[in-house]
Amino acid sequence: MLARRQILQTATYLLVTLTTFSCALKQESSQNENPETPEPCQLTQYGICVDTLDVAFHQVENGDYLSSILGRLGFTGTESDKISRAITPYYPPSRLQIGDRYAVMSQRDTTAAIHYLVFEPSITDYVVVDLRGDSLTAWASSKPVTLHRRYSEATITSSLWNAIIASGATPMLALMLSDIYAWQVDFFDVKEGDAFRMMYDEAWVDDTTFVEITSIEGATFTHRGREYRAIPFEQDSVREYFDEEGNSLRKAFLKAPLDFFRISSRFSNARFHPVLKRYRPHHGVDYAAPTGTPVKTIGDGVVIEKAFQRGGAGNYLKIRHNSTYTTTYMHLSRFAKGIQKGTSVKQGDVIAYVGSTGLSTGPHLDFRVHKNNQPINPLTMEAPPSLPVKPELLDSFRRVHDRVLQEMDSLQLSESFLAEKGALIE
Repeated sequence: MLARRQILQTATYLLVTLTTFSCALKQESSQNENPETPEPCQLTQYGICVDTLDVAFHQVENGDYLSSILGRLGFTGTESDKISRAITPYYPPSRLQIGDRYAVMSQRDTTAAIHYLVFEPSITDYVVVDLRGDSLTAWASSKPVTLHRRYSEATITSSLWNAIIASGATPMLALMLSDIYAWQVDFFDVKEGDAFRMMYDEAWVDDTTFVEITSIEGATFTHRGREYRAIPFEQDSVREYFDEEGNSLRKAFLKAPLDFFRISSRFSNARFHPVLKRYRPHHGVDYAAPTGTPVKTIGDGVVIEKAFQRGGAGNYLKIRHNSTYTTTYMHLSRFAKGIQKGTSVKQGDVIAYVGSTGLSTGPHLDFRVHKNNQPINPLTMEAPPSLPVKPELLDSFRRVHDRVLQEMDSLQLSESFLAEKGALIE
């Protein structure tokens, strides 16, 4: 009887123990299946949740080095070295520039421990250093960029540069427009009454910070009463600008070897020489420009002469473009890096810089063109066009052409409406 009672007590104890253990397991399982949902992040910067962080922005100052910046933030020499090695693959410390931004993200408590450092090599790019934990990590990323289409038009009264500024657009458009029309329009010779209209794309970060003009998406330029259209179109994976007939705006030669400077002397068979004080032929065009202004080759070719002529051309280069044309660039202050006799150059490459070497009264470029070994006037020479739109792509091109013009007209109307509305409000 006693033995039976002991067995019953033991069985009851085991049953209670198993039941308690089972309930504990169920409770633990229930907790694992329903963890507390973390609160959603309210604010992010550089892809990092900063709800519990203080973010301070700084700029690289004159005399700053990465080591001095990190030292001011309280990092030891060993810690600074680790940070430097971590960011070097993405942003070498030697590339720090005055004005570059960096951010310090610290814990929002009494310790104010730094959790992240962020360096911005450019407006769009940044490098994050994660200082949490025993080992730090670094990575590079970019801010999202959005494109905004804009429209601008103006009539020139003095220069293209001034007209674009007066229209409210960024001056960079003057350089971009001159590049597109470099083969049709001599921008040293724009006339009062010449005009342009164009649409272009601007890149913005967060719709608040302007980055750059990414591209001109269509334009017309009226010069000496003639309208030149520029329609962007891609063939053979190359994007170029074409006129309304599908002919490329890019020709074998640029109109000029410099950007936006004054012609001080034209092609002549009897020019009064300012140094020699006598009349003699001047078979070239003088472009007055500050010393150091980049000089570009007007076409593809090979450098056949690089030399110095004390009593005449000073430092000069001669380029053979083909069996017909050669060009000469004189009175140079210096040559571009890598330019030697035999060097192959591409249209628009910087080959040298304006100077006043040789027989010269001031900084300028004496530019000359020879056709079949005979000097010709660079301002009046005709250059053959590049390849036109292929016949099988002409239908596609015409659709793009019509769409571009329609969109420009639509943007023009929108701009006019907004301008009139603004005038009424005032």
